[in-house]
Amino acid sequence: MNKDTIITCAITGAGNPGQHPDFPITPEQIANAAIEAGDAGAAIAHIHVRDPETAAPSRELALYREVVQRIRDSHSDVIINITAGMGGDFVPGDDNPGVGGDGTDMIGAAERIAHIEELQPEICTLDCGSINFGDDYVYISTPPILREMARRVKAVGVKPELEVFELGHLAFARQMQADSLLQAPALYQLCLGIPWGAPANTTAMKAMVDMLPEDCNWAGFGIGRLQMPMVAQATLLGGNVRVGLEDNLYLKRGVFASNGQLVEKAAGIIRAMGGTIASPDRARDILGLRGSQ
Repeated sequence: MNKDTIITCAITGAGNPGQHPDFPITPEQIANAAIEAGDAGAAIAHIHVRDPETAAPSRELALYREVVQRIRDSHSDVIINITAGMGGDFVPGDDNPGVGGDGTDMIGAAERIAHIEELQPEICTLDCGSINFGDDYVYISTPPILREMARRVKAVGVKPELEVFELGHLAFARQMQADSLLQAPALYQLCLGIPWGAPANTTAMKAMVDMLPEDCNWAGFGIGRLQMPMVAQATLLGGNVRVGLEDNLYLKRGVFASNGQLVEKAAGIIRAMGGTIASPDRARDILGLRGSQ
Protein backbone atom coordinates (compact mmCIF):
# COMPACT_ATOMS: atom_id res chain seq x y z
CA MET A 1 0.00 0.00 0.00
CA ASN A 2 1.15 3.52 -0.78
CA LYS A 3 1.51 5.52 2.44
CA ASP A 4 2.34 8.84 0.75
CA THR A 5 -0.05 9.24 -2.16
CA ILE A 6 0.18 11.83 -4.93
CA ILE A 7 -3.20 13.06 -6.16
CA THR A 8 -3.49 14.38 -9.73
CA CYS A 9 -6.59 16.34 -10.69
CA ALA A 10 -7.52 16.22 -14.40
CA ILE A 11 -9.33 19.53 -14.73
CA THR A 12 -11.28 19.44 -17.98
CA GLY A 13 -10.04 16.99 -20.62
CA ALA A 14 -11.41 16.85 -24.15
CA GLY A 15 -15.06 15.90 -23.51
CA ASN A 16 -18.10 16.45 -21.28
CA PRO A 17 -18.75 20.25 -21.16
CA GLY A 18 -22.40 20.16 -22.19
CA GLN A 19 -23.15 17.61 -19.48
CA HIS A 20 -22.07 19.75 -16.49
CA PRO A 21 -23.47 23.19 -15.58
CA ASP A 22 -20.18 24.58 -14.22
CA PHE A 23 -17.60 22.87 -16.39
CA PRO A 24 -14.32 24.86 -16.67
CA ILE A 25 -14.01 26.24 -20.18
CA THR A 26 -12.21 29.61 -20.27
CA PRO A 27 -8.53 29.94 -19.33
CA GLU A 28 -9.54 31.76 -16.15
CA GLN A 29 -11.99 29.02 -15.18
CA ILE A 30 -9.48 26.26 -15.90
CA ALA A 31 -6.72 28.01 -13.95
CA ASN A 32 -9.05 28.69 -11.01
CA ALA A 33 -10.15 25.05 -11.00
CA ALA A 34 -6.50 23.94 -10.94
CA ILE A 35 -5.81 26.26 -8.01
CA GLU A 36 -8.94 24.96 -6.24
CA ALA A 37 -7.74 21.39 -6.75
CA GLY A 38 -4.34 22.26 -5.32
CA ASP A 39 -5.92 23.87 -2.29
CA ALA A 40 -8.00 20.70 -1.78
CA GLY A 41 -4.92 18.48 -1.73
CA ALA A 42 -3.94 17.72 -5.32
CA ALA A 43 -0.20 17.87 -5.91
CA ILE A 44 -0.63 17.90 -9.70
CA ALA A 45 -3.12 19.62 -12.03
CA HIS A 46 -3.51 18.04 -15.47
CA ILE A 47 -4.43 20.70 -18.05
CA HIS A 48 -6.31 20.71 -21.34
CA VAL A 49 -7.66 23.94 -22.87
CA ARG A 50 -10.84 24.78 -24.75
CA ASP A 51 -12.08 27.40 -27.17
CA PRO A 52 -13.74 29.95 -24.85
CA GLU A 53 -16.49 30.63 -27.40
CA THR A 54 -17.46 27.09 -28.40
CA ALA A 55 -16.07 24.97 -25.50
CA ALA A 56 -14.48 22.69 -28.11
CA PRO A 57 -11.10 21.13 -27.28
CA SER A 58 -8.28 23.36 -28.52
CA ARG A 59 -4.57 23.24 -29.27
CA GLU A 60 -4.24 27.04 -29.22
CA LEU A 61 -0.91 28.00 -27.66
CA ALA A 62 -2.19 31.34 -26.36
CA LEU A 63 -4.84 29.55 -24.30
CA TYR A 64 -2.28 27.25 -22.71
CA ARG A 65 -0.02 30.23 -22.08
CA GLU A 66 -2.78 32.10 -20.26
CA VAL A 67 -3.74 29.13 -18.07
CA VAL A 68 -0.14 28.45 -17.09
CA GLN A 69 0.56 32.11 -16.37
CA ARG A 70 -2.52 32.45 -14.19
CA ILE A 71 -1.52 29.42 -12.12
CA ARG A 72 2.10 30.55 -11.83
CA ASP A 73 1.03 34.06 -10.82
CA SER A 74 -1.21 32.72 -8.04
CA HIS A 75 -0.28 31.52 -4.58
CA SER A 76 -0.56 27.88 -5.72
CA ASP A 77 2.49 25.63 -5.89
CA VAL A 78 0.53 22.86 -7.64
CA ILE A 79 2.59 20.99 -10.24
CA ILE A 80 1.46 21.77 -13.79
CA ASN A 81 0.94 18.77 -16.08
CA ILE A 82 -0.06 19.74 -19.64
CA THR A 83 -1.52 17.35 -22.17
CA ALA A 84 0.46 16.52 -25.28
CA GLY A 85 -2.30 14.23 -26.51
CA MET A 86 -4.06 16.56 -28.94
CA GLY A 87 -3.61 16.06 -32.66
CA GLY A 88 -4.03 12.30 -33.04
CA ASP A 89 -7.76 11.96 -33.77
CA PHE A 90 -8.80 10.16 -36.96
CA VAL A 91 -12.49 9.85 -37.83
CA PRO A 92 -13.01 7.67 -40.93
CA GLY A 93 -15.01 9.46 -43.61
CA ASP A 94 -18.48 8.17 -44.42
CA ASP A 95 -17.80 7.88 -48.15
CA ASN A 96 -14.13 6.95 -47.97
CA PRO A 97 -12.80 5.54 -44.68
CA GLY A 98 -9.26 6.19 -45.90
CA VAL A 99 -9.88 9.94 -45.70
CA GLY A 100 -10.49 11.72 -42.42
CA GLY A 101 -14.01 12.99 -41.90
CA ASP A 102 -15.43 15.64 -39.59
CA GLY A 103 -13.59 15.71 -36.29
CA THR A 104 -10.27 14.48 -37.65
CA ASP A 105 -7.30 16.34 -36.17
CA MET A 106 -3.98 14.83 -37.21
CA ILE A 107 -0.63 16.57 -36.78
CA GLY A 108 3.01 15.52 -36.38
CA ALA A 109 5.26 15.14 -33.35
CA ALA A 110 6.71 18.66 -33.40
CA GLU A 111 3.27 20.30 -33.54
CA ARG A 112 1.91 18.06 -30.78
CA ILE A 113 4.49 19.32 -28.30
CA ALA A 114 5.10 22.91 -29.48
CA HIS A 115 3.28 24.25 -26.40
CA ILE A 116 5.33 21.94 -24.14
CA GLU A 117 8.61 23.18 -25.58
CA GLU A 118 7.61 26.81 -25.09
CA LEU A 119 5.91 26.65 -21.68
CA GLN A 120 8.07 23.89 -20.15
CA PRO A 121 5.70 22.59 -17.48
CA GLU A 122 7.12 20.16 -14.96
CA ILE A 123 5.12 17.27 -16.49
CA CYS A 124 3.38 16.58 -19.79
CA THR A 125 1.39 13.54 -20.84
CA LEU A 126 2.57 11.15 -23.54
CA ASP A 127 -0.11 8.74 -24.84
CA CYS A 128 1.85 5.56 -25.55
CA GLY A 129 -0.04 4.03 -28.46
CA SER A 130 -3.02 4.03 -30.77
CA ILE A 131 -6.48 2.92 -29.64
CA ASN A 132 -10.09 2.66 -30.78
CA PHE A 133 -11.38 5.48 -28.59
CA GLY A 134 -14.97 4.37 -28.23
CA ASP A 135 -16.95 3.80 -31.43
CA ASP A 136 -16.40 7.23 -32.95
CA TYR A 137 -12.73 7.59 -33.79
CA VAL A 138 -9.23 6.15 -33.62
CA TYR A 139 -6.57 7.89 -31.58
CA ILE A 140 -3.27 7.51 -33.44
CA SER A 141 0.16 7.69 -31.83
CA THR A 142 2.66 5.64 -33.81
CA PRO A 143 6.04 4.50 -32.42
CA PRO A 144 8.03 6.97 -34.57
CA ILE A 145 5.84 9.88 -33.43
CA LEU A 146 6.15 8.83 -29.78
CA ARG A 147 9.91 8.38 -29.92
CA GLU A 148 10.33 11.83 -31.46
CA MET A 149 8.05 13.38 -28.86
CA ALA A 150 9.94 11.63 -26.06
CA ARG A 151 13.29 12.89 -27.38
CA ARG A 152 12.07 16.47 -27.65
CA VAL A 153 10.39 16.45 -24.23
CA LYS A 154 13.54 15.08 -22.64
CA ALA A 155 15.62 17.78 -24.33
CA VAL A 156 13.66 20.57 -22.59
CA GLY A 157 13.70 18.84 -19.20
CA VAL A 158 9.98 18.04 -18.95
CA LYS A 159 8.92 14.77 -17.27
CA PRO A 160 6.62 12.71 -19.54
CA GLU A 161 3.70 10.97 -17.85
CA LEU A 162 3.30 7.78 -19.87
CA GLU A 163 -0.41 7.25 -20.51
CA VAL A 164 -1.13 3.55 -21.01
CA PHE A 165 -4.62 2.39 -21.99
CA GLU A 166 -3.80 -1.29 -22.51
CA LEU A 167 -0.91 -3.74 -22.09
CA GLY A 168 0.62 -3.07 -25.51
CA HIS A 169 1.01 0.60 -24.61
CA LEU A 170 2.78 -0.38 -21.41
CA ALA A 171 5.14 -2.67 -23.29
CA PHE A 172 6.06 0.13 -25.69
CA ALA A 173 6.55 2.60 -22.83
CA ARG A 174 8.91 0.14 -21.18
CA GLN A 175 10.85 -0.11 -24.44
CA MET A 176 11.24 3.68 -24.59
CA GLN A 177 12.54 3.53 -21.02
CA ALA A 178 15.01 0.78 -22.01
CA ASP A 179 16.12 2.93 -24.97
CA SER A 180 16.94 5.83 -22.59
CA LEU A 181 14.32 8.10 -24.14
CA LEU A 182 12.87 8.95 -20.71
CA GLN A 183 14.13 10.75 -17.64
CA ALA A 184 14.55 8.49 -14.62
CA PRO A 185 12.50 7.63 -12.69
CA ALA A 186 9.86 7.04 -15.35
CA LEU A 187 6.26 7.98 -14.55
CA TYR A 188 3.38 5.77 -15.73
CA GLN A 189 -0.36 6.51 -15.66
CA LEU A 190 -2.69 3.49 -15.92
CA CYS A 191 -5.84 4.72 -17.70
CA LEU A 192 -8.77 2.36 -17.12
CA GLY A 193 -12.33 2.25 -18.34
CA ILE A 194 -11.98 4.04 -21.68
CA PRO A 195 -13.74 2.07 -24.44
CA TRP A 196 -12.01 0.10 -25.95
CA GLY A 197 -9.02 -0.03 -23.67
CA ALA A 198 -8.39 -1.85 -20.41
CA PRO A 199 -11.45 -2.06 -18.15
CA ALA A 200 -11.57 -0.33 -14.76
CA ASN A 201 -11.32 -3.34 -12.50
CA THR A 202 -8.89 -5.03 -10.12
CA THR A 203 -7.77 -7.65 -12.63
CA ALA A 204 -6.77 -5.12 -15.30
CA MET A 205 -5.00 -2.77 -12.89
CA LYS A 206 -3.11 -5.63 -11.22
CA ALA A 207 -2.04 -7.01 -14.62
CA MET A 208 -0.64 -3.63 -15.58
CA VAL A 209 1.07 -3.12 -12.23
CA ASP A 210 2.74 -6.52 -12.59
CA MET A 211 4.24 -5.37 -15.92
CA LEU A 212 5.69 -2.13 -14.57
CA PRO A 213 9.47 -1.87 -14.24
CA GLU A 214 10.74 -1.74 -10.68
CA ASP A 215 12.45 1.64 -11.03
CA CYS A 216 9.38 3.76 -11.79
CA ASN A 217 6.54 5.75 -10.26
CA TRP A 218 2.95 5.10 -11.27
CA ALA A 219 -0.62 6.25 -10.82
CA GLY A 220 -3.94 4.82 -11.92
CA PHE A 221 -7.51 5.96 -12.48
CA GLY A 222 -10.93 4.78 -13.58
CA ILE A 223 -13.63 6.83 -15.26
CA GLY A 224 -17.23 7.54 -14.31
CA ARG A 225 -18.68 5.79 -11.27
CA LEU A 226 -15.52 3.72 -10.90
CA GLN A 227 -13.32 6.75 -10.25
CA MET A 228 -13.33 6.43 -6.46
CA PRO A 229 -13.11 2.61 -6.31
CA MET A 230 -9.99 2.88 -8.47
CA VAL A 231 -8.58 5.47 -6.04
CA ALA A 232 -8.75 2.81 -3.34
CA GLN A 233 -7.42 0.10 -5.65
CA ALA A 234 -4.42 2.10 -6.86
CA THR A 235 -3.54 3.09 -3.30
CA LEU A 236 -3.74 -0.53 -2.13
CA LEU A 237 -1.45 -1.66 -4.96
CA GLY A 238 1.13 0.97 -4.02
CA GLY A 239 0.38 3.61 -6.64
CA ASN A 240 -0.75 7.20 -6.87
CA VAL A 241 -4.19 8.37 -8.02
CA ARG A 242 -6.02 10.67 -10.41
CA VAL A 243 -9.48 12.21 -10.13
CA GLY A 244 -11.19 15.21 -11.76
CA LEU A 245 -13.92 16.31 -14.12
CA GLU A 246 -12.05 14.98 -17.16
CA ASP A 247 -12.88 11.47 -15.93
CA ASN A 248 -16.04 11.82 -13.82
CA LEU A 249 -18.65 14.57 -13.41
CA TYR A 250 -20.39 13.46 -10.22
CA LEU A 251 -19.70 13.58 -6.50
CA LYS A 252 -22.45 10.99 -6.06
CA ARG A 253 -25.45 9.90 -8.11
CA GLY A 254 -27.22 12.99 -9.48
CA VAL A 255 -24.90 15.50 -7.75
CA PHE A 256 -22.43 17.37 -9.95
CA ALA A 257 -18.95 17.76 -8.51
CA SER A 258 -16.26 20.39 -8.70
CA ASN A 259 -12.65 19.39 -9.18
CA GLY A 260 -11.87 20.41 -5.62
CA GLN A 261 -14.67 18.24 -4.25
CA LEU A 262 -13.40 15.19 -6.13
CA VAL A 263 -9.91 15.77 -4.75
CA GLU A 264 -11.29 16.10 -1.21
CA LYS A 265 -13.27 12.87 -1.61
CA ALA A 266 -10.21 10.99 -2.89
CA ALA A 267 -8.08 12.36 -0.06
CA GLY A 268 -10.70 11.18 2.44
CA ILE A 269 -10.59 7.65 1.03
CA ILE A 270 -6.79 7.57 1.20
CA ARG A 271 -6.69 8.88 4.76
CA ALA A 272 -9.39 6.40 5.83
CA MET A 273 -7.12 3.63 4.54
CA GLY A 274 -4.26 4.91 6.71
CA GLY A 275 -2.37 6.83 4.04
CA THR A 276 -1.22 10.42 3.81
CA ILE A 277 -1.46 12.94 0.96
CA ALA A 278 1.75 14.12 -0.69
CA SER A 279 2.24 17.88 -0.98
CA PRO A 280 3.49 19.34 -4.28
CA ASP A 281 7.01 19.62 -2.89
CA ARG A 282 6.93 16.03 -1.63
CA ALA A 283 5.61 14.92 -5.03
CA ARG A 284 8.52 16.71 -6.70
CA ASP A 285 10.92 14.73 -4.54
CA ILE A 286 9.19 11.42 -5.27
CA LEU A 287 8.94 12.00 -9.03
CA GLY A 288 12.41 13.49 -9.49
CA LEU A 289 11.16 16.74 -10.97
CA ARG A 290 13.55 19.58 -11.62
CA GLY A 291 11.58 21.70 -9.13
CA SER A 292 13.06 19.57 -6.36
CA GLN A 293 16.65 20.06 -7.50
